[in-house]
Amino acid sequence: MITTLSGKVAEKLSEVVVLDIGGVGYGLYLTAEDYGHIKIGDDVKVYVYEHIRENSHDLFGFISQDTKALFEQLLGVNGVGPKMALNMLSIGTTKELKNAIAAGEVKFIQAANGVGKRVAERVVVDLKDKVGLISTTSESLFMSSETAQKDEAVQALVGLGYSVSDAVNALSEVDDKLSTEDRIKQALKDKK
Repeated sequence: MITTLSGKVAEKLSEVVVLDIGGVGYGLYLTAEDYGHIKIGDDVKVYVYEHIRENSHDLFGFISQDTKALFEQLLGVNGVGPKMALNMLSIGTTKELKNAIAAGEVKFIQAANGVGKRVAERVVVDLKDKVGLISTTSESLFMSSETAQKDEAVQALVGLGYSVSDAVNALSEVDDKLSTEDRIKQALKDKK
């Protein structure tokens, strides 16, 4: 069993990072966050999850043990395989995903590629009490999904490339009584 790998990043392919260890290249699937942080030539240590099937042997790598632990929790949910779990971890940071699960934000989880409403609901039900967070209004970065969908300022920021959580966070400091246009301008100004 492989638990960690340490080596030099040799290549970054569309889905896989190749880690060179003593002349042997190991292909690893990474979360979008980890993939974005590493560069070709970096020396990295990754925590590995092996997924062995009859016709393949896939390696999933994580820079943080916390991310790997959440990945393994997601795999414990009925209907969630390794690629789907990785897609869920790629929609935001590990903390954002944990907050979404604790807050019951099914819509946020559904944003992951290949995740439908039923699977997202199952993730919330199965892991809500296991992610180690207590959902409170002040701790959560998320608005209720209905409110976020109805808020034109949130939708405008999402259209500009913000994640839902980043849009909500940017608007949290802006006065609600301003017009939608002014709220967007203020959120963008505060971000600079």
